[in-house]
Amino acid sequence: MSNTKSIEGMLLKAIGGLYFAETPLGILECKARGIFRKQNISPCAGDKVVITDISDTKGVVDKILPRKNSIIRPPLANLDYIVFVTSTCEPTPNLTLLDKFLAIAKYKDIKSIIAVTKLDLQKNAELIDIYKKSDAEFIEVDYDNPDSYMKLYDMISGKITAFTGNTGVGKSTLLNHIVKDLDLKTGEISQKLGRGRHTTRNVELFKIDNGGYIADTPGFSTFETQKYDIILKDELASCFPEFNEYEGKCRFLDCAHIKEKGCAVLEAVKSGEIPSSRHNSYVEMYEEAKLIKEWEIKK
Repeated sequence: MSNTKSIEGMLLKAIGGLYFAETPLGILECKARGIFRKQNISPCAGDKVVITDISDTKGVVDKILPRKNSIIRPPLANLDYIVFVTSTCEPTPNLTLLDKFLAIAKYKDIKSIIAVTKLDLQKNAELIDIYKKSDAEFIEVDYDNPDSYMKLYDMISGKITAFTGNTGVGKSTLLNHIVKDLDLKTGEISQKLGRGRHTTRNVELFKIDNGGYIADTPGFSTFETQKYDIILKDELASCFPEFNEYEGKCRFLDCAHIKEKGCAVLEAVKSGEIPSSRHNSYVEMYEEAKLIKEWEIKK
């Protein structure tokens, strides 16, 4: 290996200033060039990189190849899918947080999958109805029917996929069914707090036998949505696909779809064409975005 000048690879894990990259030569433990720190760039899991100074099983991350997308926290790059695991109950679905994450995924051009668990406790027809126009794929997870979760396994074949969800919804359980040897710790729900113990510490991509990679990420309750990314108010409506068919139909060209007269989106909410919970989430995100100045965002 010492004669190899450079090689391309993909980072699977970043921890304590060390980066573990999958390469044709195997897994290499790498340090990163100091130039990244000066440029305020941090290599992260999912990054396609060029590695130099290779010796035995070690090397140096010399270059980060262009990313098609990235999220801020947890730091992940080049995602194809985000799977949002939610339960029918215990804990009750937090639709506002789910809507915020779906908007971020749309903004970053990452495909969304909503995986619903605990169907034995409660039906999820209402959830399906709310999100039928959201562009998100819907998977009903029934552990008595392996075809239900293996459908998800097939969808993420050959892709880089992040799994996230409010603690206690059964995210780790779902991952353990899809990847038998993953052996993630599962946490019991705290009846007092209505949420479980956070059991995932480090973000790491795991290669699975369908050629894909999966990342288990912290639960919704552990960080603010804006840690993923920031959407400016003028770009927000395009992150809610239900609004698309009403584009250009409002009385005012600069309609914010909040409380304006002659707003086609508000009429659609009133008539039930757009679920009120989705619009409520949009309004909340819009009000948050109004406080952000474009010059404050580091590009």
